[in-house]
Amino acid sequence: MRLRSRAIGEQNGSHTATAACESANKGITASRGRSPWGLRRVLGGLLGVYVGIPVLVKLCPSIMAHVVFAQMLRWPLAPPLTDLEAYGLSGARNFYLPSTDGIKLGVWHILPADLKVEKKDEASFNQALSQSNPVILYLHGNSNTRGGSHRVDLYKIFAGLNYHVVSFDYRGYGDSTGSPTEEGICEDALVVHSWVKKHAGNSPVFLWGHSLGTGVTSKITRKLCEEGNCPAGVVLEAPFTSTREECSGHPFAQPWRYFPWFDWFFTDGLEANNIYFESDKHVAAITCPLLILHAEDDFIVPFRLGKKLYEIAKETRPKGAPPVHFIGYDRSHGYGHKYICNSPALPQVIREFVEGLPQKV
Repeated sequence: MRLRSRAIGEQNGSHTATAACESANKGITASRGRSPWGLRRVLGGLLGVYVGIPVLVKLCPSIMAHVVFAQMLRWPLAPPLTDLEAYGLSGARNFYLPSTDGIKLGVWHILPADLKVEKKDEASFNQALSQSNPVILYLHGNSNTRGGSHRVDLYKIFAGLNYHVVSFDYRGYGDSTGSPTEEGICEDALVVHSWVKKHAGNSPVFLWGHSLGTGVTSKITRKLCEEGNCPAGVVLEAPFTSTREECSGHPFAQPWRYFPWFDWFFTDGLEANNIYFESDKHVAAITCPLLILHAEDDFIVPFRLGKKLYEIAKETRPKGAPPVHFIGYDRSHGYGHKYICNSPALPQVIREFVEGLPQKV
């Protein structure tokens, strides 16, 4: 009886194990059967997104304006723009200027490191602006505010060289009111430039544009030069030739770059929003000293566009215009799109340019 019972138990165990194996095999088989369908769904979804984005941009061309200006992108934990001490800027003042269309612009004025004022009021800062120190009017790129970390680092370099710094947020950026357009932010830049010239006396005024700000800088400099009101010099950091060409070369556009009718889907949306920033046309009329800086590993604005703009400037500027200089930074430095300010040699480059010394390129 014991032997028989033991045999029956072993037989039952064998049946149970066999059933479990069969059940597992069925699960694997079913899973294998479903796999291609799941993969097809994923691939179908990706294809839908790939095709859907160009269609969405074409149907809503205002999307391209948000992509270009990106004014809604800002660091949420940044200190208030009125608290300059929190940005490490002690000799500085925050104030507001009226622009066209009832727009209010937030502005910073940072004093040269060696220049002190008894009172941090409007009259004292305005009087200091006329004390012959060079003035740098900084025009920032898209996204964030005048308080962006790499921007503040650059202000400190300028101030350390004993230059005044005036930086502001275009309409729609930071604490400035309104919404950005190409014409609108160029008007804002001209308003701030006019204010600087009014208070700077005989102090030389230089314009420094970065990224999107190079498009603004080249456009307003052309206007100023044609009016006989040329700046003392212009620096274009990480510039492009035009927004149309920058759009085609932007890394985020590469998945669709060879998409049929790419321009019709994407770059035509720029013109629908009157966004051109044609620096390649404006540089021909810039008759003041011009310096272009660009890093080889710039991920946002391709290095080749800065180099191309330099070649265009050399070929199209009047023969009597001061020379245009180009300084490229090797990719090994890792400066990318916005950290040329980390170059140990940059202060000397700036000093040589501002003081009119020969550039070591």
